[in-house]
Amino acid sequence: MRSEGRLAVAQLTDEQESAATRIGYEFVKRTIDIVLSSALILMLTPLVVVLCLLIWSTSAGSPLFRQKRLGLRKKSFVMLKLRTMYVDNDDRIHREYVTKMLSVDNESAMTDSGICKLDADPRITPVGGWLRRTSLDELPQLINVLRGDMSLVGPRPMLPWEVELLNELYQHRFEVKPGITGLWQVSGRSWLSMRRALELDVEYVLRRSLARDLVILVRTVQAVFRGGAR
Repeated sequence: MRSEGRLAVAQLTDEQESAATRIGYEFVKRTIDIVLSSALILMLTPLVVVLCLLIWSTSAGSPLFRQKRLGLRKKSFVMLKLRTMYVDNDDRIHREYVTKMLSVDNESAMTDSGICKLDADPRITPVGGWLRRTSLDELPQLINVLRGDMSLVGPRPMLPWEVELLNELYQHRFEVKPGITGLWQVSGRSWLSMRRALELDVEYVLRRSLARDLVILVRTVQAVFRGGAR
């Protein structure tokens, strides 16, 4: 009985330490998100203004794109991006493509443009194609990070209809905030099947740590300068 009691106390202590460690991690991560996103917004605002003018002068419509996504605990939020497509597009082609990719396991079936990205997509403007290749279209998401909708590192924020296609295995990805970048983005993005990318999202959630977050951020910066972040 005494040994069982000691075991129960030890188990409770481990659980408390684990909870305390997780709370500490979330606090430090949020602090990093606020500090870095604030600094980057101040530094990059002039660049974003120039990009907005470029988008506005080459295609009709607002240079900013707003879209409903699902984040932590599947809570909806409005994600911001620089617009890369012509306005008033039918998203049927994208829905069909994502549905098809969720049934593909073989990485060799992927295209050089990356998972969830269509080759020669007629909806994308010439400027938009360049913005996507350089990942500059993601810069407004720094505002989402500052607001607390997103984090710098985390799973890709998904569309509501995409979430409906996921099986139970991938539900862990909603236990954390979505990120601007993540594990699969720096793990051979253009050569991964969508299902493998989702598995990497879950792997990140289950094994997340500050050290892993920092490694992903460093690798993201390296990929952006190599032109391979997307």
